[in-house]
Amino acid sequence: MAARRRRRRLKKRTRRQLQGWGAVAAVVAVVWVAGHWAVVWPVLVALFAAVVVGGAGWTVLRAHRREVGQDRAWRAQEEARVRELSMAEVDALSWQEFEAYVAELCRRDGCTKVVVSGKSGDLGADVIGYLADGRKLVVQCKKYAPHRSVPSQDMQKFVGTARLEHGADVALFVTTCRSFTRDALGLALRQDIVALHRDLLGAWVKGAHLETLIPLNGSGGGARRRPSA
Repeated sequence: MAARRRRRRLKKRTRRQLQGWGAVAAVVAVVWVAGHWAVVWPVLVALFAAVVVGGAGWTVLRAHRREVGQDRAWRAQEEARVRELSMAEVDALSWQEFEAYVAELCRRDGCTKVVVSGKSGDLGADVIGYLADGRKLVVQCKKYAPHRSVPSQDMQKFVGTARLEHGADVALFVTTCRSFTRDALGLALRQDIVALHRDLLGAWVKGAHLETLIPLNGSGGGARRRPSA
């Protein structure tokens, strides 16, 4: 107990000493500032002005960033709305008409020797043609309802025939639904199948060139790292 009381007294004494020295330092600082006020006040004014200008600049920058973010969000919403409006006509097509329409999009973007199978037993090659650079293009078209997802079974069939049966340099899986299942998209990425879901198809319909869509491959926002096998 005695040792604890000594430690308390020592702490109190140290605290009083620090408070005393602090008071002395404050008095010295006030006296020095009073004696050198002609030198000090321009510095204080400059510091105050810098704080005010910096605060105003930061406020303006935050407001600008907020406006830019809101503008980008609005533009993205408008682009999605326009794509969806353009897809209304595509949704009204039959599956045979959809295949013919995809073939026309390929021709529009410079593909040559484009043919439509238009029959069962085509082994996944609904549309065949050649890109402008000479690579062979094989397209699988799936006319699904927007809310559906392309299952892995569909992708497996196309993977098994696109190159082995048809010799595709570029294998393109186009669908009117919004997404591929995780397994289907992973398989497409591993096997170099270009997965074109509804959003990317909408961009294609609105005029985006096929060559610019191929690197996006199912993401809608740029190439993604390939998942491990």
